[in-house]
Amino acid sequence: MTATTTETGGSDDDVLYEVSEGIATITLNRPAQRNALTVAANRRLYELWQEIDFDGAVGAVVLTSADCGTFCAGMDLKEAARIRRERGEDILAVLRDPFYGRMREVRKPIVAAMTGHFVAGGMVLALNADLRVGLAGTRGGITEARMGRGAPWAVPLVWMLPQPVLMELILTGETMDIERLHQLGFVNYVEPTPDAVRTRARELARRICSNAPLSVAAGKASIMAAMAEGCVRGLAMAAKIHEPVYASEDAQEGPRAFAERRPPRWLGR
Repeated sequence: MTATTTETGGSDDDVLYEVSEGIATITLNRPAQRNALTVAANRRLYELWQEIDFDGAVGAVVLTSADCGTFCAGMDLKEAARIRRERGEDILAVLRDPFYGRMREVRKPIVAAMTGHFVAGGMVLALNADLRVGLAGTRGGITEARMGRGAPWAVPLVWMLPQPVLMELILTGETMDIERLHQLGFVNYVEPTPDAVRTRARELARRICSNAPLSVAAGKASIMAAMAEGCVRGLAMAAKIHEPVYASEDAQEGPRAFAERRPPRWLGR
């Protein structure tokens, strides 16, 4: 089937989506362009985050890309230059979600299966995920300073990487080995092949889906609240977030299933 071309020059196949066994899989699908992000892809991702949040059948998300050696090269610079030339606008002005902030608000856990190098917008997607699996021998970085751009979206990395390391990434624009990012705790696992990266990511997603959904959602919300508010206020917010969890039927089902030596039957209420 021939892909449809959108108004912004992207294709409706630039971002693929499927749900199976509670896991939503999003695939960036522009291997010839190193999975660079178009205006159309940005809009599609925003729509998918909305859809995932309200789909009760989805328990976790795997974000990956078509194999080409690069998970995501960032925004499509050729499209950005064309928009400036034809419309006189910077590409950020026409993006629905310029810094992919909606991704940070998704209630379901997101596992990034990074099957190649990741820079700029690729790093945005990586840091906005909750868990990260990388490919051995690849590199990641914040290359905006080399392109005359900026990286305000990198602020959450203050809580995820040592400050001197983050300064090096932002100020030099150089990339860093995935193995070092793993040692620093930014990447959860490093696997030898793209297929192994996706397999590990799906294993993590399956484990998440097997747990009580209210507990998972509250756990993610609590960590995000603590990052935003600091320890004291974050702790208070986490206690508030967990009140419905402790009052739920699932909170009784877990101990009951353990006592009866059977798998729990989560109801999500």
